[in-house]
Amino acid sequence: MTDSLVQRDREVLWHPYAPPRADPLFGVVAASGTRLTLEDGRTVVDGMSSWWAAIHGYRHPVLDRALKDQVDRFSHVMFGGLTHAPAVELGELLTRITGFDRVFFADSGSVAVEVALKLCVQATGVPRVLTVRGGYHGDTAGAMSVTDPNGMHGLFRGHVVEQVFVDRPPVTRLDGDLDQLRAALQQPLAALIVEPVVQGAGGMRWYDPTWLAEAVSLARAQGVLVVFDEIATGFGRTGELWGMDLAGVRPDVMCIGKALTGGTMTLGAVLTTTEVEERIGGAFMHGPTFMANPLACAVARASTELLLSQDWRATVSRIGTELAAGLAPARDLPGVADVRVKGAIGVIELTEPCDMSVLQPRLVAEGAWVRPFGKLVYTMPPYVSTPEDVATVTGAMVRSLQSPPPR
Repeated sequence: MTDSLVQRDREVLWHPYAPPRADPLFGVVAASGTRLTLEDGRTVVDGMSSWWAAIHGYRHPVLDRALKDQVDRFSHVMFGGLTHAPAVELGELLTRITGFDRVFFADSGSVAVEVALKLCVQATGVPRVLTVRGGYHGDTAGAMSVTDPNGMHGLFRGHVVEQVFVDRPPVTRLDGDLDQLRAALQQPLAALIVEPVVQGAGGMRWYDPTWLAEAVSLARAQGVLVVFDEIATGFGRTGELWGMDLAGVRPDVMCIGKALTGGTMTLGAVLTTTEVEERIGGAFMHGPTFMANPLACAVARASTELLLSQDWRATVSRIGTELAAGLAPARDLPGVADVRVKGAIGVIELTEPCDMSVLQPRLVAEGAWVRPFGKLVYTMPPYVSTPEDVATVTGAMVRSLQSPPPR
């Protein structure tokens, strides 16, 4: 075939959050380290870690070796009535580094949220849960129900369960900022679910950790289970290994995904306590066909051990410092509302939504793969990014927003 990947794609495929045949689209023919090689021969530095997952970059030899070793044994067996070393070893590792007692593997981050919600409902017998506005927890039905209804999933009101929402947590603590939450907790609820300290796709926003610590205390006082969605915040992205570490509290249930496999393949997990297990009191009614896929479990163990074997904290701190310096000039640009950095997350927030048809090609032309959405132009670089890589990404973000503004 002589047509380009993009031309062929537009005939048959539908991409996320975009209409068919949407512009712009770029074909990738190779990926290694922090670099994506495009079909037209250009090479760009990945500033997104493939939606926050590829923390070790691409084609990392440790991760590739784990996959190849496992595929030579077997690629999958059902997890009903059977077990295998990759699942057991990953479960042992995750419980050791988190302090939880039990692991339930899921197909993705969104499915991990579904599992967590079902777990809490089955454990309590109460159908509704409480959450905060500005959150994002995934695209499946249960996950959408606890994602801000005024956000990207507003189209599906009436289809998803109507949950209980309170205002966004404050950036800085204010008198009375927990009053709404305190009042909401007076009704029957299965759980409180939040993204700990950093709200991701709902606005790339962080809030006061003391609010979270007190919110957990209030929920516990009412007998409401607490769920932390660590899918975006886990594995060091915020500067701590887990977002919960920023607030010094632990939930009853924790969801992980994205960076769990280093971006190699899909896998999620739900971690919980013996107390929740005892409240279930028997079989938990959920069972994905590809639960605990051996390939995914093997590479997840390799990725997690690789992260922990390094001084990841110093790496994230260094990237954060470089992001802050590189993005600082954006503060003086017209149309920029805020510039902020947390851990290895850098955000330029605009006053108006950007025009992706203009801004995306600009970023690629500047040598960086950055995927803006709404009013946000942000980056979450792989941890293997060099200072030069980070400078390329931040420079591209700033220059792409210079006059004329991409509207």
